[in-house]
Amino acid sequence: MGNQQEISSEEGRHILEAIAATGKFWHDWDKLKSILSFQLKQVLTDYPEANLTNELQISSLGEPLAELVKRLDDDLNSFIVGPPFTLQRLCEILLDAQNIYPKLSKLVLALEKNLLVSSTLTISADPPAPVLKAAETDTESPPGSHHHPSESIVPNGIETRADDPDEIMGEAEATEVVDGMTVDMETSEDSSTVPSEAKSAEPSA
Repeated sequence: MGNQQEISSEEGRHILEAIAATGKFWHDWDKLKSILSFQLKQVLTDYPEANLTNELQISSLGEPLAELVKRLDDDLNSFIVGPPFTLQRLCEILLDAQNIYPKLSKLVLALEKNLLVSSTLTISADPPAPVLKAAETDTESPPGSHHHPSESIVPNGIETRADDPDEIMGEAEATEVVDGMTVDMETSEDSSTVPSEAKSAEPSA
């Protein structure tokens, strides 16, 4: 298992965090697949059930854990051209498995569901650098402890909404300027036309 770790486990984790945060991936699929495979095996064997006897594993999970791990890893490796379209959810689960699914049997069902799909994702052309920073900040502090000022307004806390107030402000300012200009135009027309009419009227009278 260690020989496929060309990338350090910390770097691999950062890559998965970036994907979990954005739903996009920038790495060669074979390289990313080996990171996911490593994380998958690690997560599954971290559960207490890994220490049970084969008989107890079978009664709890329906099959020995070693076979279960191999089956899920085979499902992952069956994606040849690209990752499953559920990649973002897979990364979220693998990064925080025991908090999301305290019972291994529930985790297995979730992983199966996310691996038993046929549609795949294509590699993203966007640069990943700023995303990694965002992903790192998200994981360093527990959920809910880091709040951007604008996030408190948004009920579901989606970070992309943080830009909205600026956009709204920009639109409001643009409208004010336009309104101001139209008002100025009208008043200047009125003031210029009234005196000229009065002036032309005086000589003829």
